[in-house]
Amino acid sequence: MKDIKISENIIYIGADDKDIDLFESQYIVPNGISYNSYLIKDEKIAIMDTIDRRKTDEWLENLDKALDGRTPDYLVVSHMEPDHAANIQNLIEKYPNIKIVSNNKVFSFIPQFFDIKDLEERKIEVKEGDTLNLGKHTLRFIMAPMVHWPEVMMEYEETEKILFSADAFGKFGSLDTDEEWDCEARRYYFNIVGKYGIQVQAVLKKAASLDIKTICPLHGPILKEDLNHYLNLYDIWSSYKPESEGIFIACSSIHGNTMNAAKELKKILEEKGAKKVVLSDLAREDFAECIEDAFRYGKIILASSTYNMGIFSPMEQFLHHLKGKNYQNRKVGIIENGTWSPNAAKCMKEILEQMKDIEIIEPIVTIRSTLNNESKEQLKLLADNIIK
Repeated sequence: MKDIKISENIIYIGADDKDIDLFESQYIVPNGISYNSYLIKDEKIAIMDTIDRRKTDEWLENLDKALDGRTPDYLVVSHMEPDHAANIQNLIEKYPNIKIVSNNKVFSFIPQFFDIKDLEERKIEVKEGDTLNLGKHTLRFIMAPMVHWPEVMMEYEETEKILFSADAFGKFGSLDTDEEWDCEARRYYFNIVGKYGIQVQAVLKKAASLDIKTICPLHGPILKEDLNHYLNLYDIWSSYKPESEGIFIACSSIHGNTMNAAKELKKILEEKGAKKVVLSDLAREDFAECIEDAFRYGKIILASSTYNMGIFSPMEQFLHHLKGKNYQNRKVGIIENGTWSPNAAKCMKEILEQMKDIEIIEPIVTIRSTLNNESKEQLKLLADNIIK
């Protein structure tokens, strides 16, 4: 176990997973993922969540070492997703007298995962603002529904001013990965939590009234320095504001001609003074990173071939993902390509019209198979208007 210092009496007992291929069976995690769990040692001992079954043995070893012969009194369950709650049954079997502390929704979910015969006698149900005294430490419970499951709650430890934030403020990557927080936290946020901006805003308002010195999430590093940086980014992300000045070109090209147009547009934009232009091939690049970039920048250009009188499938999938993540408040340019009947623009607009506060920047550029002088002039006009 990596030696992670939180405080004298609050101990990290989680584990890194560097062998996982896809997180949640869909997200590429080249640097793995951490499953975080914590132990509060006081007159009473509380375990703050379990971890994924992939690391059960390591977690139990870490727990035994941290307990140093003592017996835990409580398991606090913040979130029932299996990467955090998989070892509830194992813990009960190891410590038959342990109490489970959580909210009503968690207790309705537990029987869907485990067969705990004496759950009613074992549970301590808490609500918003309730507290659990451990001795010198006191946990105050903060309900955080839909960040990003309906049962999620957070805990604020009043003595050491620690927020146990569940999946909020988490990121991809193991704890021994040396990388900046922002990039993989952004990719994590928009792909996993991004749909629920209103709910995140509600929790941020609750957090604003707390004196927080440390944030302990269920994935990623413990945050102690410059907390305003992380809180500010979460405010930007959850209010669907652009984070960075720039233009994202998302391209879906069958034979390369649409990609040639996207590359030409990137060149034109840069020549006209655009500070940042990012071009991604939706068929070949990390899809989750493309979603991240769509949210990061305030302007996006969608370039797609027509396919079966609709949108080429990588672009269609991309747009439906954006819609599912509550994409909004952006300026969008459109490029379509087709040999006999270009139709991608019409179909893309139909999906975009289902999103909130999307402004289509004219002209919509139509390419007939390959770029020509006329379509290049249209690209220049689109570049002028998107920069404005």
